[in-house]
Amino acid sequence: MRGARPIIGRIRFALATLLAVFASTAAAQDPVKIALIVPLSGPWARPGQVMRSAAEMAVEHINAQGGIASLGGAPLELVVFDAGDSVERAKNAAQRMVAEHPDLAGATGAYLSSFTLAVSEVTERAELPLITLSYSDLITSRGFRYIFQTSATGDRQATSALPVLMELAAAAGAARPVRLGIVMDSTAASVAFVKPIKEGNVLSELRLELVVDETFTPPLANATPLIQRVRAARPDLLLLLPTAISDSKLLLEKMNEFGLGRGRLPTVSNGAAMGEPDLRANMSPEQLEGVMSIVANWNVRGQEALSTEFKARSGEPWLTQNPICAYGHVWILKTALEAAGSADRNAVAEAIRAMDVTDGPALYFPGGRIRFDERGRRIDAGLLVIQWQNGEAKTVYPATAGLAAPVWPTR
Repeated sequence: MRGARPIIGRIRFALATLLAVFASTAAAQDPVKIALIVPLSGPWARPGQVMRSAAEMAVEHINAQGGIASLGGAPLELVVFDAGDSVERAKNAAQRMVAEHPDLAGATGAYLSSFTLAVSEVTERAELPLITLSYSDLITSRGFRYIFQTSATGDRQATSALPVLMELAAAAGAARPVRLGIVMDSTAASVAFVKPIKEGNVLSELRLELVVDETFTPPLANATPLIQRVRAARPDLLLLLPTAISDSKLLLEKMNEFGLGRGRLPTVSNGAAMGEPDLRANMSPEQLEGVMSIVANWNVRGQEALSTEFKARSGEPWLTQNPICAYGHVWILKTALEAAGSADRNAVAEAIRAMDVTDGPALYFPGGRIRFDERGRRIDAGLLVIQWQNGEAKTVYPATAGLAAPVWPTR
């Protein structure tokens, strides 16, 4: 019996070791939770829905490729919250998100800049890294350490956009615009885009006279007074800046009714609302023809495989800024988790701050490089110009990314 005791002891030790290994492996492979918070109800529901579809696709791709390798192949798990149709509801959703899921490693979304400003107050207090496509400069001007902005800020887009538009007009042999009109909504993104134009030196440097300056609160009930003022002032170039698809539709229909659409007045927007497929579904392609928009991201050359898969999955006719950013943001979180070797949200945030990659998630953003400055702004963020041509909003600038050549509208 004495000889049996050491054997029994060794068996017990081996069993304990195996159980510990199994327990460790199981723990390492527990899902890592990340969150998406976007509007899934109200006037901005459709952009939120396609962002959800793209984020879910990214999670599926990552898990199919083995999950988070540095965490033993742990899969990602996406939890989704509806930001609703107001700043208050977005903030409430964020509060529920951090309360119900204290084990979140990171989050993405919010969509509208005004929503992101509110949501990021909550995530900052929770020390939860939040990656957003929202444009407003205010998002990354508050000294927050857990907010990361992948789009060029509104200020940066505004100061770059007008020179690019002048370049496109000159390249088309069109007369140089000298009279500028602005019709905008009151959301944070539109305000951020217009502020440097009106308060900086852009207009004087480009010798542009501001002849229309109108702001409305969304949702818009009647576009007639706004477009009447545009017709009366006769600008050479109109910055038309709604953020809701319904407002875009009302404004463009009224422009066509008043004889200003279909290329008669060069019209440029900012953001994805003016290039959304839902706009085409509710308007004739002829009413949209020639309208342009400055965006932070869109379907570009080299993304054909991703675009094809997303279209088949979602039923969307093309890949817009919102889903491609949602897809890329999930990959940024995946890259940070790999580098951190931990699902601890502070470690993930630190990995994002230290990130500098030109592959992986960088493939899904203009500029082709992911790194952030001390404020959380992506250093290499660029801009794209899209244009409605033959019923589709296509990337036309820069030429290296374009899926079509730009056409400068003429009166």
